[in-house]
Amino acid sequence: MDVLKFDYNHKGDNALKELERITSKAAEVQDNILSGILERNKDTQYLRKYMKGSKDVMEFKRSVPVITYKDVCPYIQRIANGEDSSLITGHPITEILCSSGTSGGEPKLMPTISEDLDRRTFVYNLINPIANKYLEGLDKGKTMYLNFVKAETSTPCGLPIRTVLTSYYKSKHFQCRPYDPFNDLTSPIQTILCEDSNQSMYCQLLAALIHRHKVMRLGAVFASAFLRAISYLERKWSQLCQDIRTGHLSPMITDPGCQTAMTSLLASPNPDLADEVEEICGRPSWKGILCQLWPQAKFIEAVVTGSMAQYIPSLEFFSQGKIPLVCPMYASSETYFGVNVKPLSKPSDVVFTLLPNMCYFEFIPLGKNGTLSFDVEDEEVVPCDKVVDLVDVKLGRYYELVVTTFAGLYRYRIGDVLQVAGFYNKAPQFRFICRRNVVLSIDLDKTNEEDLHRSITLAKKKLENKAFLAEYTSYADTSSVPGHYVLFWEIQWLEHDEEEEKLLMEECCIAVEEELDYIYRQCRKRDRSVGPLEIRVVKPGTFEKLMDMIISQGGSLNQYKTPRCVKSNSAMLKLLDGHVTGSFFSPRDPTWSP
Repeated sequence: MDVLKFDYNHKGDNALKELERITSKAAEVQDNILSGILERNKDTQYLRKYMKGSKDVMEFKRSVPVITYKDVCPYIQRIANGEDSSLITGHPITEILCSSGTSGGEPKLMPTISEDLDRRTFVYNLINPIANKYLEGLDKGKTMYLNFVKAETSTPCGLPIRTVLTSYYKSKHFQCRPYDPFNDLTSPIQTILCEDSNQSMYCQLLAALIHRHKVMRLGAVFASAFLRAISYLERKWSQLCQDIRTGHLSPMITDPGCQTAMTSLLASPNPDLADEVEEICGRPSWKGILCQLWPQAKFIEAVVTGSMAQYIPSLEFFSQGKIPLVCPMYASSETYFGVNVKPLSKPSDVVFTLLPNMCYFEFIPLGKNGTLSFDVEDEEVVPCDKVVDLVDVKLGRYYELVVTTFAGLYRYRIGDVLQVAGFYNKAPQFRFICRRNVVLSIDLDKTNEEDLHRSITLAKKKLENKAFLAEYTSYADTSSVPGHYVLFWEIQWLEHDEEEEKLLMEECCIAVEEELDYIYRQCRKRDRSVGPLEIRVVKPGTFEKLMDMIISQGGSLNQYKTPRCVKSNSAMLKLLDGHVTGSFFSPRDPTWSP
């Protein structure tokens, strides 16, 4: 079978048949994917360096190293500066995708070729047919799915730099797709393509309220984004009701596309609908608000695995636990990975079936704690013979995901820790466990322990000659929207003045935020999806009590290390919060520029 002839345009039942075919022949499909990649890309500078023009699969596995972003970054930067795509791929790179999964420095830039959109579209085309197997009537109404684009930039040679979702929403695959009764969006396309997130959010929520009795499905890509929409609705519902009541769009909407689309929806005043929404939103409690505003909704679609699991209690509050949470797919900027073939699974039971036609998959064996399961001097250097193929993973074992793509990533470590949860035909199913080394995440931000330590080390210099930082830990507070980072600091004061303490701690908040990565600062300043960082100062001796508690629960005194992150609703968090003497927030946004 020629991998170049794969058809990624299947829809409906044909998409389900293709899912059965590729998962039943997972090994064959994977072999063809790798052979196709090597056939196309054997003459690239990168592969010639290791394989000298060979397209032999075994030579690839012997000679091409397992890498991280720092290894491929120089090649991508050269292409961004104007050198030919043939440095890494045999097809022209059409755009650069800006990854949200960076940890330190600038965002990762990922190469993409035109046919990558076909692969992404294939995954999207699977989601609705899978859902239709479990839920009836989805073609009888509309979908309130909140989609957003972000402003794009370009490389020095003119290639667009976009997020993966912006790339898809701006493509013909999305904009020119045929009408699908199972995915009839409430949001006019002009509102999705509006780069002003405030105007886009307003118009998409307005459209969803206008169609409230027809909405069968709710959602956004990430749970955090969906909750941000609810928070926005709490602030704006009165103004939205006024627009519906009068049939006139708020003057705050100045985007021409939004104006045109929403003027058409607001063709005439609808005071009865405005009264309905006003009565519901005006209630003292918003528990179950989603069921009341959109009474026909059958499920909420959003990513609720990994760091997004922290938002499940809030989603269940607003839905009163009556609307299932569906996590449909597993994807990244590098490539799309797989789908959830049992969409009504509880969030804690969600597993993803990897699609063997997306890219070539390999896996690094890990221990349960996320460390390598074999001895190496440097965890950044993984021997070629230690990785295993897609069909060779073992049930219950943990692995780090490695991908090889048509667009020029070869044996690239994604950084995700997965556990094999089962098999769908011959394709393994994985439970997403975590990102390696990530300790804090609210939205798209991913802060690892090293970055957190570096930022605090630099920030604590503000305390010199006044105090010193004895110990610290952190947690992601998502009890309100937007969530924010919290640092618990135990400080030994040399000189103590309450007013000076406030100024010093606010300076420390600013200093920490300035040293956190580009994505964090973007979420804080532009996206407003992360709130101001907070430092909670705790009483002297608090971290000794924390150590005593952990050891009393079976921890080893000899091996004890202060946890650098604690979970919400944990006993550790309750202990820390019970010893807080002062709370201080960053008084301004960190610096950030696109």
